[in-house]
Amino acid sequence: MRLLVVEDNAALADGVSKALRDDGYAVDLVTDGNEAADILLVQDYDLIVLDLNLPGQDGLSILKNYRARGGRAQVMILTARDSVDDRVRGLDIGADDYLTKPFELQELEARVRALMRRGSGQKSPVIQCGALSYDTVARQASLGGALLDLPRRELCLLEVLLSRAGHVISKDHIAERLASFDEEISPNAVEIYISRLRKRFHDHDINIKTVRGLGYLMEINS
Repeated sequence: MRLLVVEDNAALADGVSKALRDDGYAVDLVTDGNEAADILLVQDYDLIVLDLNLPGQDGLSILKNYRARGGRAQVMILTARDSVDDRVRGLDIGADDYLTKPFELQELEARVRALMRRGSGQKSPVIQCGALSYDTVARQASLGGALLDLPRRELCLLEVLLSRAGHVISKDHIAERLASFDEEISPNAVEIYISRLRKRFHDHDINIKTVRGLGYLMEINS
């Protein structure tokens, strides 16, 4: 899953980005409002962590324009503004959550997980697909009751596939969700990660099907 962090306080931005990367997300970080607005014109995200007081364009303007264009990512506002009017305005413009500074990173991480579940339509923190079970809070997968020890890339790929289980996901979409600005995921790398997951699901009822020319489909074998 790919996240964008927009925060001009260097220490806070680095701390939030590191915590989310340690949780296994691909994270892009920008510190300027104008840069964030430009990026959102060309890049899709699953979730945006957005400060309000930014150099250049302010956070509320970024959010308002993003929603006006049909932007659908979950948006969490981070701000020192703690009045009720400020919170109401942010939520009315299109924010999905509002976290007031200072805050504990553990709370931010929990709110991110909750927003990701909401964005995928999942109410329960546990996603079930045949013999495969994935706990979005612990970020832990099990197959047939046995825990899977997955490297970060494979875990992220599994999240992407499970979020759209039963639907075809393009290779380009997968690559975007696994990468950040500092990384690059090639189509060949996606194929390698898919192959590794398939081997783990061997002899179970989970299938990652290649749909020629379109992408991949995770489904339960009948």
